[in-house]
Amino acid sequence: MPSYNRAVSGTTDLLVLEGMSFYGYHGETPAERTLGNRFYVDVELRLDLATAGRTDDLNDTLDYSRAFALIRTVLEDQHYSLIEAIAARVAETLLAEPRIDSVKVRVGKQPPIAGAIERCSVIIERSSIDPGVQP
Repeated sequence: MPSYNRAVSGTTDLLVLEGMSFYGYHGETPAERTLGNRFYVDVELRLDLATAGRTDDLNDTLDYSRAFALIRTVLEDQHYSLIEAIAARVAETLLAEPRIDSVKVRVGKQPPIAGAIERCSVIIERSSIDPGVQP
């Protein structure tokens, strides 16, 4: 079983986007969907970075600003009830990009719970060869 800080096994190279935050209108309650909430996202992308390392050419890797924009679209322009659905959509969106072998997505938010809790999160891992995933 892979540890948290390593994506699904495959290639050994990782491109990591961490500490992203977005404001979105996701949730089960009307208040969450009306008032919105801040969502926190970390992504690990597994892909072969050897060519990019040799060529120093952006065309040989995934442009992380493009990856950020794709993630932002899911979080800010779409609406979901569950953070599990957000994480799944982020994974599907990123796996549709060329060169990506697998992805690990962590999505968290401060839940509307009466009590002390900093954040609740889900972590999912998906591979381009997973059944049901459209590359």
